[in-house]
Amino acid sequence: MTHAISRRDVLRGTGALVLAFSLSRHAFALTETGASETPLRGLPGSLDSTPLLDAWIRIEPNGNATVFTGKAELGQGIRTALMQVAAEELKLPIARLTLITADTGRTPNEGYTAASHSVQDSGTALRNAAAQVREILIGEAARRAGASASELSARDGVVTGPGGFRFGYGDLVSGQLLHVDAQPTSILTDPRDFTVMDHPVPRVDIPAKVTGGAAYVQDMRLPSMVHGRIVRPPSYGARLAALDAGPVEAMPGVLKVVRDGAFLGVIAEKEWTAIQAMRRLAALARWDETAELPEEARLPDALMALPSRDTTILDVGQPVAPSYAVDGLFSRPYLAHGSIGPSCAIAHMEGDALTVWTHTQGVYPLRNALATLLAMPQDKVRCIHAEGAGCYGQNGADDVGADAALLARAVPGRPVRVQWMREQEHAWEPFGPGMVAHLRAALGLDGSIAAWQHDVWSQSHMMRPGPPGTLLAARDIADPFPPAPPVDLPMPEGGGDRNAVPLYVLPNARAVNHFLPEMPLRGSSMRSLGGYLNVFAIESTMDDLAGLSGQDPVDFRLRHLADERARTVVTEAAERFGWKSRPKAPAGSGYGFAFARYKNLEAYCAIALEIAIDQDTGRTVIQRAVAAVDTGQVVNPDGVRNQIEGGIVQATSWTLFESVRFDRRRITSIDWASYPILRFAHVPRHIEVHIVDRPGLPFLGAGEAAQGPTGAAIANAVRDVTGQRLRTLPLDAATVRAAMTASSLPMQSPS
Repeated sequence: MTHAISRRDVLRGTGALVLAFSLSRHAFALTETGASETPLRGLPGSLDSTPLLDAWIRIEPNGNATVFTGKAELGQGIRTALMQVAAEELKLPIARLTLITADTGRTPNEGYTAASHSVQDSGTALRNAAAQVREILIGEAARRAGASASELSARDGVVTGPGGFRFGYGDLVSGQLLHVDAQPTSILTDPRDFTVMDHPVPRVDIPAKVTGGAAYVQDMRLPSMVHGRIVRPPSYGARLAALDAGPVEAMPGVLKVVRDGAFLGVIAEKEWTAIQAMRRLAALARWDETAELPEEARLPDALMALPSRDTTILDVGQPVAPSYAVDGLFSRPYLAHGSIGPSCAIAHMEGDALTVWTHTQGVYPLRNALATLLAMPQDKVRCIHAEGAGCYGQNGADDVGADAALLARAVPGRPVRVQWMREQEHAWEPFGPGMVAHLRAALGLDGSIAAWQHDVWSQSHMMRPGPPGTLLAARDIADPFPPAPPVDLPMPEGGGDRNAVPLYVLPNARAVNHFLPEMPLRGSSMRSLGGYLNVFAIESTMDDLAGLSGQDPVDFRLRHLADERARTVVTEAAERFGWKSRPKAPAGSGYGFAFARYKNLEAYCAIALEIAIDQDTGRTVIQRAVAAVDTGQVVNPDGVRNQIEGGIVQATSWTLFESVRFDRRRITSIDWASYPILRFAHVPRHIEVHIVDRPGLPFLGAGEAAQGPTGAAIANAVRDVTGQRLRTLPLDAATVRAAMTASSLPMQSPS
């Protein structure tokens, strides 16, 4: 019997390649995720760098499927979302899927889990891989049955056709059937036929977290495991002058004191013994300190005075206006990740092989850095992701992985668990960099924006491993690695200049990125990178221009937006909030609005909110926040709402509370008293998230869409209450109270 060639037949393919995971050799210098910006094969998502289908999907003999992703669950819910994607296209119930996340021994290399790219890159790859696997299975069933593939269908892991024949997936897979390259196009399920995607599915990672189960790497316990602790220097650049480790080595239960240059660690049978030994070793160490940090109170001036590499990222029309209606300098402090669980890792040296369980956001880059640090072949180092209790950027996860690896080398055969102390986490993690943005804008006679100038100063937001010199331990050992060169992430995604180019239509506009190669404080990636401050500055300026021209803030934004999807989310947020019909706010209360498309490439988000300011303390509380978001095709509506709600809460904490404190020598905000974060008493009272349905459109990352608009909307609401434009973050109680006093307006306590 002969059949016409169909797309399904083409998807069956014939080629076979050796299974291997790799990235472009230039990848780590190109994007925040570590992925190349240049397509290698023209395949969808991360299939482009790892094209073999069985690198993503394996069908087991019982017909169940094992799904592989190089992305890591960080609390953002991607385990659930990626399983939904695979289940939808494989036509298998989620209960019959097993998902394996980032593991250098098992999964594709997808670089870093960062920049809201997990569903966009890995979800796209998995959706296409799963669809192509499904069609290959249908094609194999057609071959065995002597039927046309177009007559067959797949459901619940079974291929059925005319005459009642049926083949289970497990019966169809053999040999090299799925060991073939993906094709550029796939037969994807029509969104109208979705049964799993675009439906709320309970998060698979939540039960253990809310019941006290083993949810994090901090909870892991391995047989014969011992405990390690690290003694960090007291400040940047401090050198170990003297140490008598004898009293610590003699402590009962201490297995070893590890010293390699200024790298100091202790290993003990019990965790409490390790903590006691660490504290005693710290007391016995003498250090020479040399750090000269900038004056905290003058941080913006210090940043703008540093040498910079300047790049014009926007240049439209005439760059300079004769005079500016608005001229403001905006700044944010260094921000800590504030991970509730201090960073932790477990390392096990067995023979010539090292395994590290880590909550890093990039298992492959960390693997490469550790291999170089320990002078080991890369194939002898395996990094396995285990979720950590806190993330949202490069916290201490990579550093503690290196700490654990060095200690494990000292006691081969025994797994070594290393957890940082709170003061180490707050003092030594790579912070979200301090930044400055200078905005100037002018209005035309018709009330529209006539000129716009945006300058931003920031150090690198991308100092992750690969290079071993990004790791603290690599700098402290006797034969140290040089610090990694600073990375200026290029546009369109950008780093410190992320979102510095407005989405608004501006006839005369210029934006300049002043990249600072010097690093006054240790900094790297933190959620939204420069997008938080740049959107804060842009949307504050938009409100000021609207006020000066006597226009409603929402109408003013719509007047300058040509992107219809942007206009839709702005309109949706305003209508859902009741912006036009909002009542006059009582004394001490006010309204704010803000919008951005994250990176001008991903999810659109607009937020309207109402605040109240406490008369006695000056503390600001969000009474109600309404968000509209367009994230393309939705996988899990609850997951999208989780992300936007979480972003609003996180940005509220940044905007109202958070700031890394330091003197001229040391970081001083080393506990929760000196680094306050949002507490339950000040959580927004009510949050609504409305999703703009975009069936069939590409996935857009939503994880970092809400941070910039939230901060700006709060600032605009504070101005609505006080009449004062506050441009220096955080807008803490003392700052807001001073603004209220300056405006001589009465306040009332929020309910």
